[in-house]
Amino acid sequence: MKGSRLRAALTPYALIFPGGLWLAIFFVVPMVVMVSLSLQTGNITDGYQLTWHWQTYLDGLSNYHDQIIRSLVYGLAATVITIVIGFPMAYYIAFRGGSRKSMYLFLLLLPFLVSFVLRTISWQFFLADNGILLGPLKSAGLLPEDFHLLATSTAVIFGLAYNFLPFMVLPIYVALERIDPRVLEAATDLYAGRVQTFLRVVLPLSLPGVFAGVLMTFVPAASDYVNASILGGASNTMIGNVIQNQYLVTQDYPVAAALSFTLMALLLVGIFAYARALGTEDVLEVAAR
Repeated sequence: MKGSRLRAALTPYALIFPGGLWLAIFFVVPMVVMVSLSLQTGNITDGYQLTWHWQTYLDGLSNYHDQIIRSLVYGLAATVITIVIGFPMAYYIAFRGGSRKSMYLFLLLLPFLVSFVLRTISWQFFLADNGILLGPLKSAGLLPEDFHLLATSTAVIFGLAYNFLPFMVLPIYVALERIDPRVLEAATDLYAGRVQTFLRVVLPLSLPGVFAGVLMTFVPAASDYVNASILGGASNTMIGNVIQNQYLVTQDYPVAAALSFTLMALLLVGIFAYARALGTEDVLEVAAR
């Protein structure tokens, strides 16, 4: 009897042990190492020593505040674009897709079979001054010859929106797919028009998906460095480019680690502010229903 009770008590811990061990090895340990590294001083030749040098964080904010702000703005702009484009896509697939839902989702995810870098480079060819988009428009006289999109903030933002669009569409689709059709029929029976049904029924019930989509889109978009490197110019550098350069080029590891934690802290503050403004309790209540 005691043995069965002991097994029952230990079973939950045994089930979470593999996942907990995985997180400890690949998340907690690297985070501790990075915290220690961000507080060290020295150089790549003589080595680094832990001196609790907190000034590295202040220096990082002072020297790279423009790139930090630009990253947050680009990430926010890309997230808004993915909502504007992704919500109608998810709505159509969920309510109008019919037997073709699986095909539409496959087409949405099909670009992910190609490398992230290659997908971004394809936009470089697409947005080139004489590429397949701008070339014909310039030849037709619809755009001036000196018009260009590459090496601009517009190119970087649209590249981010394109690459992270599925991260917005899929959570919204899942939330919309869970809506009981009888709820929509009830709204119609209560003389609600299409607009009222959408605003009072569909939109509130889709908030959990929007909430998850914003988190899954904004965080990687604001941290990205590939799109700024390929589609942007010197004036479009994001904080991810700075961190990459500090790690791999100048090899100033404390500064790179400090900037990484600064970006993470700012993203967490933004996420908590967004969750509070949206009302996580209301979102969870809607999801439960």
